[in-house]
Amino acid sequence: MAPITTSREEFDEIPTVVGIFSAFGLVFTVSLFAWICCQRKSSKSNKTPPYKFVHVLKGVDIYPENLNSKKKFGADDKNEVKNKPAVPKNSLHLDLEKRDLNGNFPKTNKAGSPSDLENMTPKLFSEGEKDAVSPDSLKSSTSLSSEEKQEKLGTLFFSLEYNFEKKAFVVNIKEARGLPAMDEQSMTSDPYIKMTILPEKKHKVKTRVLRKTLDPAFDETFTFYGIPYTQIQELALHFTILSFDRFSRDDIIGEVLIPLTGIELSDGKMLMNREIIKRNVRKSSGRGELLISLCYQSTTNTLTVVVLKARHLPKSDVSGLSDPYVKVNLYHAKKRISKKKTHVKKCTPNAVFNELFVFDIPCEGLEEISVEFLVLDSERGSRNEVIGRLVLGAAAEGTGGEHWKEICDYPRRQIAKWHMLCDG
Repeated sequence: MAPITTSREEFDEIPTVVGIFSAFGLVFTVSLFAWICCQRKSSKSNKTPPYKFVHVLKGVDIYPENLNSKKKFGADDKNEVKNKPAVPKNSLHLDLEKRDLNGNFPKTNKAGSPSDLENMTPKLFSEGEKDAVSPDSLKSSTSLSSEEKQEKLGTLFFSLEYNFEKKAFVVNIKEARGLPAMDEQSMTSDPYIKMTILPEKKHKVKTRVLRKTLDPAFDETFTFYGIPYTQIQELALHFTILSFDRFSRDDIIGEVLIPLTGIELSDGKMLMNREIIKRNVRKSSGRGELLISLCYQSTTNTLTVVVLKARHLPKSDVSGLSDPYVKVNLYHAKKRISKKKTHVKKCTPNAVFNELFVFDIPCEGLEEISVEFLVLDSERGSRNEVIGRLVLGAAAEGTGGEHWKEICDYPRRQIAKWHMLCDG
C-alpha cells in the first residue's frame, strides 16, 4: 500500500481563513448593534410622554383602556380630524398639543372685548328673534337648567318576579345610569345598592361595589323565601344608592321607594325603572333624647351607667322606623379604655333598654373621665348609621356637664336625666 501523504501548507492556511471570517463577523455584529441603538434613541425622542406621565403632569384623567387606537397618542392627525366631532366655540376643550415646555396650558383672558363676547354667543336665534329674548329670560332658563342638572341623580333599572312553585319573591337589580360623581378628584364614584323590604325591615341585602363608574351594571338577583303572594301588595321596596369611601363614611347618592300596591306579578317578570331622588332625612327636627342614670362609688372607685330609654329618634329611612341600640365608650384623658353596647330594639323610635354597665375607674375622682353615648341604627351586612351622640363629663356643656357635676357632688346616689342628642 502507498503511504498517505498530506501537505503541511494546506493545514497552515486554515487558521488564517478562520481568523479572517471571525474579524468580518465581529465588525458586522458591532455595526448592527450600533445601528439598532441609534434607531431606538431616535424613536424615543420622537415619542410623546407615556399615559401616567401625562396624567400626573397635566392633571387630566387619561386611561388607556378608555381610548381606542384612533384616540391614543401617536395616532395620525388626519384620522383624528376626520373622526373628531364639531365642537362649539363656547364649549370646554383641552388641547394637549398646545401646552408649553413646562406642560402648562396657555392662560386665556377672562374679560374679553365686546366683540369677543358677541362672537362667543351661540347663533341659536335669528336677528329678529334676538330682540324678543330678554336677558332676564336667558338668566331664568340657565338657572332652571342648572337646577334640573343638580336634581338629576340617575335612573335605577330592576325587575320583579314571583316564583309560585317555591313561594319566593325575586328582585333583580340590573343597573343604574347617570349617577353623579361623588369623588371630586377622579370625577367618578364607587357605587353599590342596599335594598330593604318595608315595613318590617326583616330582609336587607346589598350588591357588590363597582369601582370607578357612573353607569354600574350589577345584574344581581335576590330571592326572598317565605313571602306569600297575598302579602306582596302590602310591601314596599326601598333602594339606597351609595358610593363606597375607604377612609370615611360612605356617601349617600339617593334613594328609590317602590310601593308594591297595585303591581301584579302573576303574568311573569316585570321590568321597571325609577328616577333616583335625594334622600329625605329630617335632621332639623332633632336627633331625639336619651335617658341616662349615673352613680359614682367612691369607695370601690367604680362608675355605674344605666341606659334607660330613648325617645323621638329620627327616622333613618322612608319607613320611619329604626333599629336602635346604644354604644357606651369610657374615656380617660381622651383615650378610650372601655366600651359596652346594649341590645338592638327592632322597629321603634321610642326604645326601652334598661341595661346596666359597671366601669372601673383607673384614677381617683372623675376629673379626667368622660362617657360617650352613640345611638346607632342597626343595619345587617353594612355599616351602622349614627343617629345621635351624647357626651357626659367635666368638660361637657349643657345638661351633660350638669349631670356630671351632680354625681361628683353626691356619690353613691343614682341620678337620672334626659339629654338631647346631637349629630354624630
